Amino acid sequence: MKRTKVIVGNWKMNMGPSEAMRLVRALKVKFVAANGVEIGVCPPALSIPAVMDLLKGSSCTIGVGGQNMEAELSGAFTGEISAPMLVDAGCKYVIVGHSERRQLFGETDAGVFEKTKVALAHDLVPIVCVGETLEERESNRTEAVIESQLEGSLGGLSADQMSKIIIAYEPVWAIGTGKTATTEQASAVHAFIRDWMSKKFSPEVAEVVRIQYGGSVKPGNAAELLSQVDIDGALVGGASLKPDDFEAIVKAAPGATF
Repeated sequence: MKRTKVIVGNWKMNMGPSEAMRLVRALKVKFVAANGVEIGVCPPALSIPAVMDLLKGSSCTIGVGGQNMEAELSGAFTGEISAPMLVDAGCKYVIVGHSERRQLFGETDAGVFEKTKVALAHDLVPIVCVGETLEERESNRTEAVIESQLEGSLGGLSADQMSKIIIAYEPVWAIGTGKTATTEQASAVHAFIRDWMSKKFSPEVAEVVRIQYGGSVKPGNAAELLSQVDIDGALVGGASLKPDDFEAIVKAAPGATF
């Protein structure tokens, strides 16, 4: 089965509404004729309405997502954003369990699991992130760490639920550092994740779920990474803030036409 490549830009804490509008205007021009590839952007929550307004009625198909969400649907959770809010704003995706959320804000696998279930229940596509630290890789614990994160974050889903998510493999040591996993390193972990899905759920589920690579993806390494059989796209950080760079990464996806 051919899986459509999916390239999503995670803008992190960048691009307020006015900056976001300038960026999206540039992307709309670049991607107006894009086919054969799925494109998304995840702006800060305050910028989502401005981005959605610009994309409404556009022939340029760019999906919009949130960078995080609370598992509860409403209530006394100051500063949080719920799944219904993201849906009401027009979002398609939500990033869940990003390494920065895990490391800086103490998110756990159990919490990621709850968020993933809620996202699915509201027809959002969760982009569920997993990845090891440099210390874990250097101590040859990469597969053990990834398996633990997968089991805790996704193991309790049904096969049907699992088939509707996107997994993002993000080696923590390669995020925002300029370092990138070698093609062999990235491919090996992607293959390990797909094998885990096959054993945990079924070969059919493993065949349909897309696994993105995230970790200093840029125009210079995108083509080689995206050409690998088990790498189905990219979760792009800093390069997604630069229209030309993001365009080059999207164009590097096999199957993409412009």
